[in-house]
Amino acid sequence: MTIKEHPLQRRDFLRGALLTAVLIPAGGMLASCVGGGGSSTSPGGTVTKTNPFGMADKSTVDAVIFKGGYGIDYADFAAKVEEKLQKGSTVKVTAQTNIAQTLQPRFVGGNPPDVIDNSGAGLIGINTIRGQLEDLTSVVEAKNYEGTVIKDTLYAGVIEPGTFDGKFVQLNYVLTVYALWYSASLFEANGWTVPKTWDEMLVLGAKAKAQGKYLFGWGKEAATYYQTMAIASAIKEGGDEVRLALENLKDGCWSLPAVQAVFTGMKKVIDAGYMQPGGAGTQFTAAQSQWSNDEKFILYPSGGWIENEMKKATKDGFKMTGAPEPTVTSSSKLPYTALHSTAGEGYIVPSQGKNVAGGKEFLRAMLSHDAAVNFAKTTFSSTIVKGTIPSDGFGSTALVSQVKLLEGAGSDVFSWNFVDLYGLNPDQLVVWNTFLQGASDVATLTKGLQDITDKTRNDSSVKKVTVK
Repeated sequence: MTIKEHPLQRRDFLRGALLTAVLIPAGGMLASCVGGGGSSTSPGGTVTKTNPFGMADKSTVDAVIFKGGYGIDYADFAAKVEEKLQKGSTVKVTAQTNIAQTLQPRFVGGNPPDVIDNSGAGLIGINTIRGQLEDLTSVVEAKNYEGTVIKDTLYAGVIEPGTFDGKFVQLNYVLTVYALWYSASLFEANGWTVPKTWDEMLVLGAKAKAQGKYLFGWGKEAATYYQTMAIASAIKEGGDEVRLALENLKDGCWSLPAVQAVFTGMKKVIDAGYMQPGGAGTQFTAAQSQWSNDEKFILYPSGGWIENEMKKATKDGFKMTGAPEPTVTSSSKLPYTALHSTAGEGYIVPSQGKNVAGGKEFLRAMLSHDAAVNFAKTTFSSTIVKGTIPSDGFGSTALVSQVKLLEGAGSDVFSWNFVDLYGLNPDQLVVWNTFLQGASDVATLTKGLQDITDKTRNDSSVKKVTVK
């Protein structure tokens, strides 16, 4: 589960035209970790064509990987790729679900892992540790395991989001398409179509209710998936004015007309009884199973990781398919086909790691063709490496639909990063759980979100990033 975010052009990621991944997964403040950079503490090895970073012979690499919707099998695969090339080396892959909480003591103690997948709701705020991270330019300028310069194999726009003050410190590995997910087979059987506006949501909600089903549902840890959908819907309705106001933590940003219209539309759905109750007390994967396996509700907003995350709890014949998030009106600033898409799973290499060269080599292994294809095939999601997904999406209806969504969006692709950059998600979860269960109105939701935003904007200890 990774909710992650400046709009750039993005077009057809299978053909490798523009597909910009504009995300800085960087939320969750890590107060005791501010400091300067350093250098590798491990003995150096010999720099060769097959060992571009000088990884020491028979050394061990400590990799900590966020265990979320993509699992960690792909990291284990990359570890074996690295071990095969760097004979005698050992890559220890450790899964964690709360990166900041787990790794804070190690950063403070000067003993961080060699490479980290800094992802999830509990990720480390990049602002708090970026001085302690290696510049990863050498990674993308190195040749991959197939002999091609890595940066020439990547989609456009994947380096800039991880670059701060001219230093490239975070490699975002996975392309994520955010969508409104549904079972195409269920919709076909009932003659339903996916709503394009919030008014149409009410119409479908009534039809679903007649079949004994809810329109939406949620789990407590993923309540802000509905915030993600709401922001995307508001940006499509109101354009850059909305995106920039939120990104720059503007006073009154949650009261903009487009945002309020979306909140009002969502409140009508809740008040009509089309939101499955009890989500605030339900674990998020259990709630998602109620959608993908039990079909108790029929629409779910999420990133493209949802298929892999629920592959063991999805009903046979459930043709998981993504649709664009709704607009408010048919005259929105961006078309209905506009898409929220980013690159996520942000990888970092701490300068104080015992084996910095090994950490960089792990990233080189991940960016190899074999590892990238394995990721796509096993998780039904695309990495930032081009040319790794066949037209049939490895048999995944969800992956095929993501390709169609990107093709349909053309250059109308957008994203944002303020939630993760400033670590707002934990506080926002409380506000959204209350709203989704019908215990607050639009005014209370707006005030709660604005209070969180204002507190961050007025905190002089938080370094702000201005987005233009």
